[in-house]
Amino acid sequence: MSLTRWLLTPLSGLYAAVVCARNTYYDRVAAAVHRAPVPVISVGNITVGGTGKTPFVILVVQRLRVLGRRPAVLTRGYKATADTPADEVLEFQESLPDTPVVVDPDRVAGAAAACAVHDADFLVLDDGFQHRRLARDLDVVLIDALNPWGGNWVLPAGRLREPLRSLRRADVFVLTRANQVSPTVVAGIAAELRSQFGKPLFQADVEAAGLLMPDGCRVGSGELAGRCVLPVCGLGNPSTFVKLVKTLTPDAAAPVVLPDHARYESKQVFRVLDAARRADAEWVVTTRKDWVKLHHEWPDSAVPLVRLDMALTLGRGAAEFDVYLQRVLEKRT
Repeated sequence: MSLTRWLLTPLSGLYAAVVCARNTYYDRVAAAVHRAPVPVISVGNITVGGTGKTPFVILVVQRLRVLGRRPAVLTRGYKATADTPADEVLEFQESLPDTPVVVDPDRVAGAAAACAVHDADFLVLDDGFQHRRLARDLDVVLIDALNPWGGNWVLPAGRLREPLRSLRRADVFVLTRANQVSPTVVAGIAAELRSQFGKPLFQADVEAAGLLMPDGCRVGSGELAGRCVLPVCGLGNPSTFVKLVKTLTPDAAAPVVLPDHARYESKQVFRVLDAARRADAEWVVTTRKDWVKLHHEWPDSAVPLVRLDMALTLGRGAAEFDVYLQRVLEKRT
């Protein structure tokens, strides 16, 4: 055990005790949980940092729309400011232009607004596993194949938001970024989840969904092949983006990795431009989450800023996942 973790262990114990007390309250006090008038699916995780929640929420909404539903997304607007919406809100609005995105830290109030104002008949709760005031009909928990167990310690000594035993609340697990680790690692994580919790498990791969060029044209991700590009991101788990870029072009320069939810003020933009110049990069490649903030600050005369869109795909499991969505609908009708 490192010295830092040893020093933080007492705080982790206190944090875990508070979380467990809060969960016990919601487990025992039925009146503390509020049920929306329409079905609710929660998409969440048990670790801090990125596990692919935003792209999976997008995937769920898209599948619901194929099924003929009118979903709305509920999100708390994490790290929003008076002038700038939260990163996830910008991503949802960009990816789901026909879907209402209701921003409210009070998820119960947000659910009421989604139904009353937007006539939503299905709610998708973003980052909802720890937000227990709003009842859900399906609790989907994402497990990141790149770092599934958060170091086995709760905050602040580890990355767990709750003790692992809280995963018993989940209805369905989705192992995200499964194609970015070896099949042996995937099998080990899947075996652990099945033996400990016995819940249905899906695997989701991260894939390149194309490039958005500075002129607004969309091209295939194959355009990256053989180019020296500079990857830039501010994500909870930047390794997934960096790995994907390097599979598309082994000539990618060393990435510029900024803190999660980076705001891209002038200092950060200068850092990126300087790195691109030193690497002699043809393009600067970034994520949708970063692009929605960075492209507004990008000089017209600079090296082209290109957006690489990433998507989570369920592959052969998509049809089976739709069955779970249909069951939720049938249960509430």
